[in-house]
Amino acid sequence: MNSSEQQQSQGSAHCGSKPKKNAIGIAPLGIISIGIVPMGIFTIGIVPMGVVSLGVVAMGVVNASIVGMGIFSAGITTMGLKVWSPEGAALQQTVENPKPSSKNIYAYPTRAEAEAEAEKLGCLGCA
Repeated sequence: MNSSEQQQSQGSAHCGSKPKKNAIGIAPLGIISIGIVPMGIFTIGIVPMGVVSLGVVAMGVVNASIVGMGIFSAGITTMGLKVWSPEGAALQQTVENPKPSSKNIYAYPTRAEAEAEAEKLGCLGCA
């Protein structure tokens, strides 16, 4: 059996092939895929890409990961229409309440408010 016959007998196991029902491995393509860069409907792995993804860096419609990109995303660093992050409430509060914090971050919604606070702090002039 030559190498092309061996490849055909093993079946397709790469991008561009028909997805398997369940796939496990490196870049597996299946309805349910588990592995490194899994692709499919339900994916679990290092960089899962699927409709529903669970992993380290996930891309899809619904994600649960450390870094996620999708419509609904939960994780530490997320992007999407609806996101959840354990740090999200604190970040939202910082945006809504721009008063200086103990970390010495001075941000104000208007220049007038910034200049008024600068006066209180003893700053002189504008650069």
